[in-house]
Amino acid sequence: MNILTLLKPVPDPENEKDIRIDEASGRIIREGVKQVIDAESRNALEAALQLRDESSQGLVAVLAMAPESASDKLTEALAMGADEAYLLSDQAFGGADTYATSRTLAAAVRKIEDAKAAQFDLILAGTSSSDGGTAHVPVQTAEWLGRTHISNVCSIETADGVVRAVKRSEEVMLTFEGEEPAVIAVTRDINKPRFVTAMGIIKARKKPLTVWSAEDLGIDLQHIGLEGSPTKPGRLLAYEQNRAGDELGVTAEEAAAKILQIVRKAGV
Repeated sequence: MNILTLLKPVPDPENEKDIRIDEASGRIIREGVKQVIDAESRNALEAALQLRDESSQGLVAVLAMAPESASDKLTEALAMGADEAYLLSDQAFGGADTYATSRTLAAAVRKIEDAKAAQFDLILAGTSSSDGGTAHVPVQTAEWLGRTHISNVCSIETADGVVRAVKRSEEVMLTFEGEEPAVIAVTRDINKPRFVTAMGIIKARKKPLTVWSAEDLGIDLQHIGLEGSPTKPGRLLAYEQNRAGDELGVTAEEAAAKILQIVRKAGV
C-alpha cells in the first residue's frame, strides 16, 4: 500500500509569544519562528505507518508546503518511519489561503504520481491545524484530484481497494466506505504517534528529501500564493485589555464582604 501524508509544519504553540502577524498582508511570519509538526499531522503520519506495516509492502511519503527552514520537520517524519519526503518551498507560495494551498498540493501530488506512474492508494492528513483550524485543505485537495474524501476520522481500515473510515459526530459514531484512491483527514483520537528513535534518525539521513519550487511544479503563478488566494485577510486590530484592580482583603470573609459591597454599589 502506497500512502502520502500531507504534513503541516506550524509555529510551536508552546511559544505563542514568538508568533507575529504581518499587518500589511495578514500573514503569520514563519521565518525565524520555531516550527513543529502539527499534532494532527503526526496522527496522520502514524496512521499511514501503521497501514503500511500491516500490509507489509508499499511506502509512506510525506509532503509539506513550508519555508525551507522547516525541512528538519520532514527529516523528523523520515525518522519516524516515512520512506521519502517532498517539500514545496518558494516565496511565491507565501500568503496562500486554503484554496491556493490545496491547489498547490494537488499539483505536487500529480507530479509525484506521474513520476511513479501510479496513484497513491491513500492520502492522509490532519483534519485541521493549530495555526489555521479551517479543516478545508484535505477536502479541497481531494476535490482538485477528483477523489473520495472523508474528514474527522478516528479509525481506518482498508481491504480490496475499499477504505472504511469511522468518524465521530455529536451523538453517534458514523462508518463510511469509499473506493481507493481516497483522501482521509484524521483527528487526534485515531492513535498515539510513535517517538523518534536513535536508529530512526540514522536511517533518515539516507532517505530522499526533495525540495520543489513553483517552477519545478510548472504551476501558473497567478494560481498560487497570495495572488492566487480569493480569501483576503481583513484589518487586524490589537485590543488592549487593561482592567482596574481592587484588593478584596486578606481573609475569605473580608473578600466576601468586599464583593457584596461592590455588587450592591452596582445596583445588582
